[in-house]
Formats: sequence, C-alpha cells, structure tokens
Amino acid sequence: MVIHTIEPVFDERSRVLVLGTMPSPKSREVGFFYGHPQNRFWRVMEWLFNLPDHELVENAVRTAFLLEHRIALWDVLASCSIEGASDASIADPVPNDLTRILNATQVTHVFTTGGTAARLCRRFDGSLLRERGIELVALPSTSAANARMRLDDLVAAYMPLRDAVL
Repeated sequence: MVIHTIEPVFDERSRVLVLGTMPSPKSREVGFFYGHPQNRFWRVMEWLFNLPDHELVENAVRTAFLLEHRIALWDVLASCSIEGASDASIADPVPNDLTRILNATQVTHVFTTGGTAARLCRRFDGSLLRERGIELVALPSTSAANARMRLDDLVAAYMPLRDAVL
C-alpha cells in the first residue's frame, strides 16, 4: 500500500488542474510530481510555454512556473496498492478529495495524464466535475513507458492545456 505524500500545487488563481494517477517511486523519492528524469512532463511544459530546455529542473522553479501559469497539479489517488510505477497494477484505489482544490480555485478544466488517471478520475470524480461544469480532458502519459509517443506528439497533444490557461 502506497500513501500519497506530495502536497498539491495550487493557489486561488489556478485555472486548470492536471492530475496524474499516483507518484512514481522516483517522484516520491524527490518529493515532487513527475520526478523521474525520463518522464517528459516537464519537457512538454517547457515546449508549450517556450522556456529554455531544462528550465524546470528544480522543484521550487517548477512550483513557481505552475502558479505563474495558473496550473494546479496533483494526483487522482490518495493511496493504492501498486507495483513500482505500473498503473496497470493498481489495486484498492482511494481517491484524493479534489474539492480541496476546486473550492479554493477558478479551475475550469481538469486534464489527466494517461489513460488510468482518466479512468479513475471519471470513476471517482466524474459527477463532481459535471456538477461544477468542469471539462475533463484525457491526455496521453508523458512516462517513458509511453514510447510510442515522441516528444513532438506529446507537445501537440498537450496544446489544449496551454490554450486553457492563456
């Protein structure tokens, strides 16, 4: 059983919420989201927002970037049984309480990173999002395990996220 220990990133100005499934062992080790060096989430953000390569390497810089661009970041699950970082192995999922963020922000869109995050978000939070008129958009995983998608493909797929905060 893995317990989510990374605090969400958001403030009252947040307009979009990006949700992964559960932090990987490497992310838990570094204490921040998408912490595995092979995960392409931060590279995608750099390309979408025209930042220099590897601008977003330090957690404090990543946090400042997210808040500046009105992006909230968290995960669908508060706890689950999981083998390594394999979303396919998730059992006994317990959701995070998204009202913590939704009640304190101006979120109009929720984006999930990967199919499992999308499926679990629909299962646990679908009616909450519909009641609030919040659009749920499933994006592809930025994990290195999603090798079929090149960085250019991911950047194109993530354009709706950038458009939602501009």
